[in-house]
Amino acid sequence: MTASADRQTRFPGLRRRGFLAAAGGAAGLGALTLAGCSGTADTGAATGKGDGTPRRGGRVRAAFAGGGASETLDPHLGNLFADAARSKAIFDKLADYGADLSAVPRLAAKWEPNAGLDRWTVTLRQAEFHDGKPVTATDVLYSYRRIADPDKAYRARASLEPIDLKASRATGERSIEFVLKRPTAEFPNVMAAFGTYIVQDGAAEFDRAPIGSGPFRFVSFTPGRSTVLRRNDTHWDGAPHLDELEFLVANEESARINALLGGQVEYAHELNPATGRAHEKAGGIEIVRLRNSAMQAFAMKTDRPPFDDPRVRQAFFLIADREELVNGALSGAGETGNDLFGKGYEYYADELPQREQDIDRARHLLKQAGAEGLKVTLDTSAVAAGFTEAAGIFRDQAARAGVTVDVRMGSKDSYWKDILDSGTLCCYRSGAMPIESHISQRLLTDSTTNATKWQDKNFDALYQQAQSTRDRTARAALYGRMQRQLHSEGGFLVWGFGDWILGTARSLRGVAREAPANTLDWARFDKVWLA
Repeated sequence: MTASADRQTRFPGLRRRGFLAAAGGAAGLGALTLAGCSGTADTGAATGKGDGTPRRGGRVRAAFAGGGASETLDPHLGNLFADAARSKAIFDKLADYGADLSAVPRLAAKWEPNAGLDRWTVTLRQAEFHDGKPVTATDVLYSYRRIADPDKAYRARASLEPIDLKASRATGERSIEFVLKRPTAEFPNVMAAFGTYIVQDGAAEFDRAPIGSGPFRFVSFTPGRSTVLRRNDTHWDGAPHLDELEFLVANEESARINALLGGQVEYAHELNPATGRAHEKAGGIEIVRLRNSAMQAFAMKTDRPPFDDPRVRQAFFLIADREELVNGALSGAGETGNDLFGKGYEYYADELPQREQDIDRARHLLKQAGAEGLKVTLDTSAVAAGFTEAAGIFRDQAARAGVTVDVRMGSKDSYWKDILDSGTLCCYRSGAMPIESHISQRLLTDSTTNATKWQDKNFDALYQQAQSTRDRTARAALYGRMQRQLHSEGGFLVWGFGDWILGTARSLRGVAREAPANTLDWARFDKVWLA
């Protein structure tokens, strides 16, 4: 089957967007005082439709939270939204996620499985790297083998696990036979996974002069401050409208909005709900809301006390007043969660009853676990909208169950790295991806970003069985079993799904409104222009 036919047959209905990987970082206002910042035109509005004829030229400056001096342009190491936006500007993937989270062809012109779903033939479109060399099957296999290196912590390693990369081979300059370890019905999601960018065969150094096949070419990079890119006139998907694109680092939300209001940038990523409301009708800038896009959660480490006891985890599920958290931490800009990722996505277990606060039951479970008078530390940071507010609200909710929560503020520069392995309880969020990708990257024994340390061999086996099941109804039943287990005893306390809020100058056109973060059209700077 072709990629487009596969997409239509697998995803006949709309799946609501949800929200990977979180942004964090360093630097601050100083990054926004670089040379070249000037005012912009004030006509028009940033909308996804009815923007008129695109105009060529100009430079757009986009402010993101970053990762400080440790930032890298290595597309296989990226973990922050700033990393993802830069990577998609410089590099390409075989496929990417559409707004409904189905796999959309990119460098792969088509994909076809065999009858057993354990061999997939991928045909590449004609595309060139920035140095004029063609993108070949050899480059694809090198890229995937690099990501799968067991000695590295590349984020997409777990996503590529189904592929037998030793047996997979190039069958032509632009054709690859991927041999899988087991039948995999949703192999296109593997190609679309976060971080699966294609680099040149042998490429190992990316921060000095990275060569990709994406819509923008590298000009300069100063970690924690600025990345400047220039239009790639020979991009296979058409040249960008812009002459140049600059990513600027501003960790503080106030710095991003002030830079936008002051004309220093045309795009401010991730604004908090209060800022969005304040400027929504003021007219000076455009506010773009991606509804219910960001999963908001607390992550409990299931491999260490006190959360190695499932009764304690169940008690914490019952302590949370989700409506209060959404109203207080997100200013009501979202909806309540039910301790599962992907509300509204394909395979989401929406038949499970909505969990409600039950302080008496929580106290009973804690007593059973010998955890009366429990004291825990909750790690949080101003690294993401609503994190510090959610921590304070949950601290007060926990006190009603006799639990003392000590809120500990972490560094915005290193929060996401710090909470992956250390601590016991932390604020967490996630971006858009299929539920099966969320499982593969975060909930399997060998997942590289397993923040809850959830490890269950039977759960791993169910996931592999679901991957290998051709029939969608049977596959959905398996994902349902897995979600019921997570709902009962998992480590993610998912309390809400918040709106994702962007700010743009009114001169910036073509910004997509139906593109959750981490999907193809999010941060799609090759398709925007200046009025």
